Amino acid sequence: MFELLITMLERLGIIVAIAFILTRLKFFRGMIYQDELNRRQKLVAIVFFGFFGIIGTYTGLSLNTESLQFNRWASDLTSDEALANSRVIGVVLAGLLGGYKVGLGAGLIAGIHRFTLGGFTAFSCGFASIIAGYISGYFYKKNKHIKLSTAFIIAAMAEALQMLVILLFSQPFEKAWALVEIIGIPMIVANGLGCTLFLMIIKSVINEGERVGAVQAQKTLRIADKTLAYLRHGLNQETAHEVCHIIQDEIKATAVAMTNTTKILAHVGQGHDHHRTQMPIQTQITLNVINKGEIVIANKKMIQCRSEDCPLGAAVIAPLKRRDETIGTLKFYFRYEKEITPVVTELISGLSALLSNQLEIAEADKAFQLAKEAEIKVLQAQINPHFLFNTLNTILSLVRSDPTKARKLLVSLSHFLRQNMSVTTQNIITLEHELRHVKAYLEIEETRFVDKLKVFYQIDEGTLHQRIPPLTLQPIVENAIKHGIKERNGNSQVIISIQKGNNHVHVSIEDNGIGMSEERAKEICVTPIKSSNGNGVALYNVNRRLMMLFGEKSGLNIKSEINKGTEIAFTIPLSEVV
Repeated sequence: MFELLITMLERLGIIVAIAFILTRLKFFRGMIYQDELNRRQKLVAIVFFGFFGIIGTYTGLSLNTESLQFNRWASDLTSDEALANSRVIGVVLAGLLGGYKVGLGAGLIAGIHRFTLGGFTAFSCGFASIIAGYISGYFYKKNKHIKLSTAFIIAAMAEALQMLVILLFSQPFEKAWALVEIIGIPMIVANGLGCTLFLMIIKSVINEGERVGAVQAQKTLRIADKTLAYLRHGLNQETAHEVCHIIQDEIKATAVAMTNTTKILAHVGQGHDHHRTQMPIQTQITLNVINKGEIVIANKKMIQCRSEDCPLGAAVIAPLKRRDETIGTLKFYFRYEKEITPVVTELISGLSALLSNQLEIAEADKAFQLAKEAEIKVLQAQINPHFLFNTLNTILSLVRSDPTKARKLLVSLSHFLRQNMSVTTQNIITLEHELRHVKAYLEIEETRFVDKLKVFYQIDEGTLHQRIPPLTLQPIVENAIKHGIKERNGNSQVIISIQKGNNHVHVSIEDNGIGMSEERAKEICVTPIKSSNGNGVALYNVNRRLMMLFGEKSGLNIKSEINKGTEIAFTIPLSEVV
């Protein structure tokens, strides 16, 4: 019995070697990685594992139950002969990896073949193979989640079942019993180990693929993280140089280069002495990549380097695209063509797609910024005419009744307009600059409303270097003054407060005017409100600009009660930039 076990384990080595070779085949690897097989794949798997079972049969040992002698290779059997074999390995693996249909199909192929070989156990062994395939399919899972111990137990159980079937159906019983006594334990142990070894090989293939994928993913993520800050500025000589350095550090290519559609933007690594930046593209193959937009592998002859001592013997040239238009190339150089493996090619293809996406995102971000700046300019333009119209009306009314006051108001207006013109050419200014603008406006308003209006300032000087969109405070102050003096004979006041918090600057403008309802206060910031005085549009625009630049948390917060005044406040993030 021990000698039989050793012999079967030796034969098992043949099957394991075949299994290792098979796992290198594209079909088998695809079947391993796929969670669910389609009909065609199931048919191929049935044939594959069925013939694997046949190989297990032919590599078995034939035993003569009369002489108890073994023949080294199985062939046609006499009525006194039976087989000690590893057929069950292929059948059980078919069920475990493909489900009960694949297991049943492989069992039919291997079982019918065993039946044709004859011997007094022909029917029993053939029938047991079919049952083994069906039962193993019951334990079907995604193959990489099958435990090795589970595979051993299932294969051992399938072989033990075959021994039971032999005892039940093979005649005479005495022969069947003698056969099982001799081959039972060796076959159970050997086939359990064989199935385990086969599955171990499969797992190693899966783990190898996952490891390569994980390494590629890590490299790609690192490159993406490091290059994003540069490619945000588009494709130019400076960004290309930094990106090539980053990629070469990760990929370890002999050299890395980037071009636009006409010239070399950067070349990092060997050959940089004659593959210089700003040189026109020299090779036709690079121009072909730009024209066709497809990745190309080039040998030394195709590189067409003019330097005889150039160490660059092969290259992978991948297109860089933006909106499906090729705007440049990413080139990886190697000393020898054999260094360009399928894994390297796949990684380079992925990197070119990644960098292309980053360039496209950079352009989209630039377009968004331009659109946002354009919108801010429009919003600023909407605010200016509103104030100017009211002021000119006031001056017009004073020209005859009080010319001195009208002249004073015109001087104040000229100062205000000069300040106003300077801020509208900028996207962001300091609070100090904005506060000067507001004070210029208030000089006009105080001239208009002598003895009716008092303005109080509560300013934390440490906040004045903080940045804010221009023409933010003036519309709020204008709104406060109009409501602060409307229908009041005097004692109107406006309080402007700018205070520093832990991580923000809090700005508030408070008046003691007529106030507004809670519903209207909420509505003002959500949508432009058409009204006779136009204040709803101005506050809506200010709110939009604050949220566009600082986020929703910086939007206007309005607290108001009828006849008790209004407070409009907002916060901006605290910045250390001066």
